[in-house]
Amino acid sequence: MTARHFLEITDLSSPELAEVIALSDVPIADLGLPLRGLGAALIFEKPSNRTRQSMEMAVVQLGGHPVYTRGEEVGFDVRETVEDVTRIMCGYHAVLAARVFDHTIVQRMAAVSTVPVVNMLSDHSHPLQGLADVLTMVHEFGSLRDRTVAYVGDFNNVARSLTQACVLLGANVQLGCPPGYAASDDELFALNNRGPGAVAQTSDPLVATKDADAVHTDTWTSMGQEREKAERMEIFGSYQVTAAVMAAAAPQAIFMHCMPAYRGLEVAADVIDGPQSRVFAQGHNRMHAARALLAFLIGVRR
Repeated sequence: MTARHFLEITDLSSPELAEVIALSDVPIADLGLPLRGLGAALIFEKPSNRTRQSMEMAVVQLGGHPVYTRGEEVGFDVRETVEDVTRIMCGYHAVLAARVFDHTIVQRMAAVSTVPVVNMLSDHSHPLQGLADVLTMVHEFGSLRDRTVAYVGDFNNVARSLTQACVLLGANVQLGCPPGYAASDDELFALNNRGPGAVAQTSDPLVATKDADAVHTDTWTSMGQEREKAERMEIFGSYQVTAAVMAAAAPQAIFMHCMPAYRGLEVAADVIDGPQSRVFAQGHNRMHAARALLAFLIGVRR
């Protein structure tokens, strides 16, 4: 049987994504410990709080043993090739997961792996975050079909995975991104042909958030972009999610952020710490979504 990999949200179909979301709410006891006695390699080129904690606990809840490995311990293409590391680890583990800088690393892993490979984050996508994002919104609204989801800021890996997940579940996405940091025309075309949802883009945050049911943002400067920080601070200065931005959204709108968050930069403190914020539920859902995904990849179904 060919291993099923998860490198980005669109590795799932719309029905499969809905199945993973539903599995997220299945009680742990009903999942049957499908990883009992098995290992899961968790390789981190980039440090993490939520990803490490949530993935380790997800593996444990499925009965498995997570093995945390720092990037320098495997030394992709320095100590050993990506392919050699992958083939060796396949003999030890039931799942391989990697948090990397370069997306081609997880692609190369998947090309030779005999067990599922999970992208825990790359420069291209953050699909585990996308799962937690839509799970949180499903808990809030019951369904995402015909809901409006806004994203304000850099169209980065987080925004890409969020948008893909929303489109597959039938939500309409409004992107508010500064020129030069927006989705390309080709990507917008591809996103609009992925599922029942639609994607529109503007450079005006107030237009993007108009009547939105959920407003998302992310840090202006991600890990690895530190040299661009001063330039980004100037470019993104008018893209802070403030109370005024939230006021443009629907009355019941919620605020979401993948975290870590920087109050006073991409989001005002009174927004992220206010009653519309769901950032901690969103963070906790990283574990539930990861558990569901791992179970799905190894064949568990409701």
